[in-house]
Amino acid sequence: MSADFNIRKIIHIDMDAFFASVEQRDNPRLRGQAVIVGGQPGRRGVVAAASYEARKFGIRSAMASSQAAKLCPQAVFVKPNFPAYKAVSEQIHGVFKQYTEVIEPLSIDEAFLDVSGQPFCEGSASLMAQAIRMDINRLTGLTASAGVSYNKFLAKIASDMNKPDGIYTIRPEQGEDFVAQLPVGKFYGVGKATEAKMQRLGIHTGADLRGHSLQWLASRLGKSAQYYYSIARGIDNRPVRTHRKRKSLGAETTFQQDLQDPVTMLESLQQRLKTVLGQVQQKQLLARTLTIKVKFSDFTQVTRSHSFDLASRDYAQFERYLFPLLQSTQAGLKSVRLLGVTLSSFEREQPVETVKQLDLF
Repeated sequence: MSADFNIRKIIHIDMDAFFASVEQRDNPRLRGQAVIVGGQPGRRGVVAAASYEARKFGIRSAMASSQAAKLCPQAVFVKPNFPAYKAVSEQIHGVFKQYTEVIEPLSIDEAFLDVSGQPFCEGSASLMAQAIRMDINRLTGLTASAGVSYNKFLAKIASDMNKPDGIYTIRPEQGEDFVAQLPVGKFYGVGKATEAKMQRLGIHTGADLRGHSLQWLASRLGKSAQYYYSIARGIDNRPVRTHRKRKSLGAETTFQQDLQDPVTMLESLQQRLKTVLGQVQQKQLLARTLTIKVKFSDFTQVTRSHSFDLASRDYAQFERYLFPLLQSTQAGLKSVRLLGVTLSSFEREQPVETVKQLDLF
């Protein structure tokens, strides 16, 4: 391990059950209750967040609201209040800025902080993380969990170790051994499909992963092999990035009743496309790739994409591919519960410059 890893001090702050905790804070009657933020159980929708009281029943984010209601009939369903969540998020980020300017937000309720070289708390990242958590609690009345380590991968995992309202530190000399005993399903960036593939290959822990060469991993896991090879050794060179390039913009909707008519489906996709193009225009971007998302009534899901030679935000250019992409799925043969549109492969719009006549003399 190079000296650079010993110098870097990374904190990952993750708010505890953020949306649900804000609701419980603002409504005393919800405290101690199984609170679910999201769609109502009698209507189509999904769980956006669940309090820890609700999580005990197996309820998790992105679960269908109807399933959540079956698991916990006494749960209290609350509509999301995004302005309130955003206001609290701004308060939290104000706390972060008191300790460092090197902040990488991951979402409205979590962020990486690089506190390397900061003078606070005698330079101790663990003490800074504890102070940040206390400041957040005093300011907002909410709890946060923190992970502290010498890179982003380990800090992210550490923040889950003592949730809720906890802190966990992985020191440089502990990193490799910590990863060795970690199940691959706990690795940040390893999804269910990759976990299943690794297990079929006999890879169950970080130690198993470390036992294979880069060439062996590349032949079986493709372009992500270098990342897995490095993190199995506790190595992650990624810096905390203060400005993250937006990779995609999208909009989707879940229907109250399944759609069976492709024309109605197309009309919904057209509306989603207009919404996304409005976001693209607002950010002064151009897009090259159009993707539609189709979730069927049996909860299976597919995406279809088309990329253009030139980036654009012309509605007609994208709209004429919506129906062909939809036809390439089983929509119409199978009823549809959700449709979405995403634009990606962005380029920054170039300002129009005034052409000046050349001065020949």
